[in-house]
Amino acid sequence: MTETPTKPAPGGAAIADFGIDTTSMSTSEAVKDYFVRLRSGQLGSLPALLGLVVLVAVFAGLSDVFLSLNNIANLLAQGAGQTIIAMGIVFVLLLGEIDLSAGTASGVCAAVMALHFVGNGNLLGGMGTGVFYITLGVLALGALLALLLRIWAGAVMSVGAIVIALSGVPANPWIEMLLAVCVGTAIGCITGFLVSKIGMPSFVVTLALFLAWQGVILQYIGDGGVLGISSSPVLDKVANGNLSTTGSWLLFVVAAGGFAAVTLGRHFSRLRRGLVTQPTPLVLFKVGTLAVLGAVVTYLLTLNRAPTPTIVISGVPYVVPIVLALLAIGTYVLNRTRYGRHIYAVGGNREAARRAGVNVTKIRASAFVICSSVAAIGAIVYSSKVGSVDPQAGGLNTLLFAVGAAVIGGTSLFGGKGRVVDAVIGGAVLAVVSNGLGLLKQPAAVVSIVTGLVLLLAATVDALSRRRAAVAPR
Repeated sequence: MTETPTKPAPGGAAIADFGIDTTSMSTSEAVKDYFVRLRSGQLGSLPALLGLVVLVAVFAGLSDVFLSLNNIANLLAQGAGQTIIAMGIVFVLLLGEIDLSAGTASGVCAAVMALHFVGNGNLLGGMGTGVFYITLGVLALGALLALLLRIWAGAVMSVGAIVIALSGVPANPWIEMLLAVCVGTAIGCITGFLVSKIGMPSFVVTLALFLAWQGVILQYIGDGGVLGISSSPVLDKVANGNLSTTGSWLLFVVAAGGFAAVTLGRHFSRLRRGLVTQPTPLVLFKVGTLAVLGAVVTYLLTLNRAPTPTIVISGVPYVVPIVLALLAIGTYVLNRTRYGRHIYAVGGNREAARRAGVNVTKIRASAFVICSSVAAIGAIVYSSKVGSVDPQAGGLNTLLFAVGAAVIGGTSLFGGKGRVVDAVIGGAVLAVVSNGLGLLKQPAAVVSIVTGLVLLLAATVDALSRRRAAVAPR
């Protein structure tokens, strides 16, 4: 009896580019099916990848410095902060929501981290009595709301921030980074409660919090103030340090080997069970291609890229394993867990998900918790890159670039379609634009105009692809 092909899931978010409908499809048939889905509007990250290739080619032709080893390493670190924030925003966008406060929320986390470091653990002295106890009250509120939502991790992290603040533990970079993430979690609990439980529109809530957190940063640091953190070797190396040559190759082995093991293991497991899977040659091609690219990049980054031969600068930047770890965790959560399936279900059709037994309120709230927590990690990386925290931390274009990175990479603003890797691809596009135009000595006005046009193009492609998918024959 012939097996009836199964239609792809709406949005195709968890389906790979060459995903097929039946195990009997050959490699050539799978490739043809892929192009058929492209014509039907299921573009995924393809436009962003093609755009990235074009941008790299253009800037490489216009600037002799663009493809230098030193610039490539700097490029990875320059765009890491906003890329990480974008990875958290993907979870919110998948629900069809928006978090306009992610940027300034990350700034609050960075400011608290810097205050703890500069004050040697004395947040009370750094903030002042009134502001300190109000901050504790906000953290306690985050813990309480997390308990009401039954987001236990959010409650634990919020309480953790209170414990660190009250204990007065001396400055320690690891404690400071943990404190920043805990503060971000508490902020996400508050945002998630207002959106999911109270029912306020996410646009209004996060816009209001964007302004509020901006004021909090100014209150913490003071108008014109700057809190330096570069004197801490650990905090400074988060975005400016590099792995050793041995550590770089070990990272490659772990990343490439882990990806190959997971991908091939899952593929052959599905083959044994007679489940839907990709053709084996395509799976091997994908694994092999990524392994070769990873090996080439690792080799290049382990070469000395210092401008003078008397100084040795080599190794993969620390931000690379940070981004890869977040990418692996986020991808696993969305693709391989029940929670991830619920995220896509709520984003695709909230009412249908509710009737299927999904706790829609908790899922929506948890997405904002994840977003703010990951934004705190992005704040740590960005603050490390610039070496300080000022009243503009997380403001200006930070949020716009983060949302833009997710959308440019292929995550839909309408919900239900997107992957964490989209944020990485989109972040790479924006980083290349900023870096390339900077090397060409273009003013900030040109950078903003080009970035805006790239984002507008991505949103247009998303809207047109959805319209085409809606009218495509089933």
